[in-house]
Order: sequence, then C-alpha cells, then structure tokens
Amino acid sequence: MVKEFKDIYIASISLLIIFIGGISGYIIIEDYTFFEAFYMTVITVSTVGYGEVHPLSQTGMLFTAILIVFSLGFFGYFLTSITRIFIDGEYKKLVKIYLRNKKISKLKNHVIVCGFGRNGRQAVIDLLERGEKVIIIDNQTKVIHEDINEEIINNKNVTIVHGDASHEETLFKVNIENAKAMILTLPNDAENLLIILTSRDINTRMKIISRASDEHSYSKLKRAGADNVIMPDIVGGSRMAKLVSEPDIVEFLEMIMLRDGVDVNLEEISCNDLASCFVNSTISELDIRKKTGANIIGLKLGNGEYRFNPSGDRTLRKEDKLFVLGKVEQISKLKSLLENGKYFDE
Repeated sequence: MVKEFKDIYIASISLLIIFIGGISGYIIIEDYTFFEAFYMTVITVSTVGYGEVHPLSQTGMLFTAILIVFSLGFFGYFLTSITRIFIDGEYKKLVKIYLRNKKISKLKNHVIVCGFGRNGRQAVIDLLERGEKVIIIDNQTKVIHEDINEEIINNKNVTIVHGDASHEETLFKVNIENAKAMILTLPNDAENLLIILTSRDINTRMKIISRASDEHSYSKLKRAGADNVIMPDIVGGSRMAKLVSEPDIVEFLEMIMLRDGVDVNLEEISCNDLASCFVNSTISELDIRKKTGANIIGLKLGNGEYRFNPSGDRTLRKEDKLFVLGKVEQISKLKSLLENGKYFDE
C-alpha cells in the first residue's frame, strides 16, 4: 500500500467496523430489519438529525448515545483524511505512482541504474543516447527531487523509483525479472555486494556491472555474480597516463565511443541470428567491407576468447560476436546482411 494513504485506509476500516456494529446493534436490541438498522446507523453516524424509524427503548437510546460518541471521532477523521488527499495533492501522487508501475510492468530488456551520483548520472546519459530504457533507483530524496535535471526527468525512456535497491521489494518494483542489465554505482562496496547477491538470485541472465571503491572488493564482487567490476580511480589514472604517452589514440577512441555528433560507431553484433546461408562461412566469403563499407575489427568467440583484427579465413559461428566499426548506415546494412542474407538496398 502507498504510505501516504495509510491514514485513509485506517479511517475507512474503523468506519466500516462502526457501521457493522451499529447495524448489528439495532437489529439485536430494537429488532429492526436490516434496512431500518442501516438507515438508523447512517443518520446516527453522520449526525444529520432525522427522527428514529421506531421509538427507541432505553437500551436502544444508550446504544445510540455510545454509537454517536464513538462515530464522531472516526467519521471526522475519515472526512479529514479524504479532504487532505485532495488539498495536499496526494491523489496526484497516487495517479503518478499507478502510471509509473503500469509503465514498469510492461518494460523488457531495460537497464536498472542503482545510485544517481556522478557515475550513475553519466551512465544514464550515455544509455539514453543509445536509446536504452532506464530505471533509476536511489534512496535519497534530495537526489530524486533536486539532482536529476529536467532533460532526464522528461525523457520517455526514464523511470525514477525512490527506494533501497538491496531490498527485494524494490527490485520487484522495477521489474528486475525482465531487465537485461544492472549498473551499480554506489560508493559503498558492501551495499553493491548485497544488491548483486539479491539481484543475481532473482535474474540469472541479467548482466551486472558494479563499481568498486576498494581494490580488495574486486574479487568479492565478481564471486558474488558481477559480470564486470569497474574501479573509477584506476580507470581515471590509466586514462591520464595514456593521454601523456598516446593522446591521439585516446581522443580517437573517445570520439568514437563517447562524443555526440560523430557519425561513426563501434558496435557489438551477435551472430546468433546469422542467416543460414552464412553459417560456417569465412569473413572473406561474406565480403563485408565491399558490400556494406563496415569493418570487422574483432571477434568474441563462444568460449569467451577474443580475436583482434581477425583474418579473412576465420569461420563465423552462431555463438560468435562481432566488433564492427563503421557509419550508422553501414552498420545497419551489415546487420541486414547477416540476418537476411542481403541488405535493404538490394
């Protein structure tokens, strides 16, 4: 139940009990019919002042007096709770939560980002640029209401949930069963570890990427079920060193991977949907460069091994993944070629 509506729930249950008690009392004491007892209870609880259905006995008068005393407080509490919902705008929150939960229940292959600090914010921005559907979980109200800019809030692919990601209840709220990935950016390694253990138990297929602040936590997070563990300090230090020794290479890769407005992508393409005519064909036989303009710069084999700049006689299999460099339209042609045996211009 929504926390904000706890008062009205309690008031409603209390008022229902009073009505049941009032109806039962008039039936037993005054031998009223059900409808007569219901009418008497309504006019007594609401204190509208209409006359009795039949003259009351002394016992009936005492019962009515007791019913009025008890019902006044609960009836006023009920009306106050209802009024406060509309005056304070709580009903808008209920509608918003309902629509949010309905949206989340329909999501599939979305990405869950736990924590919206500097790392989490950048991860969300990059994911949105790639058209991913993102759910942000953070348990700090300030982060949810103040630190998220309007561009992210108004993005149709973003859903924001306030809660603790280490609790199963929160994870089920974000439809973790159908998520394709989770990114943990919390600065506390123990919290990340607990979330990994809880999440991996629910969704064994989901890719989990975790931040680590302490190098000793790396192996623990991996054993807990994280597919990848990133240490921002080490990554940042390595990048700084590369900028000294090989600055152009770093800027070239950043231009491809991170910057907007560059019409060149480095993408991963699965061969799982490889057209039957291409299964067990070599890279040379596909003639990818000539047909699409894209370049295969690497492979990931089914056993997890990587092949850089693979030779033309390399045979493709359905369990392989291709790392392809090219313009957007070139990569689209390549995907069409691999899946259909031809690309859309043919």
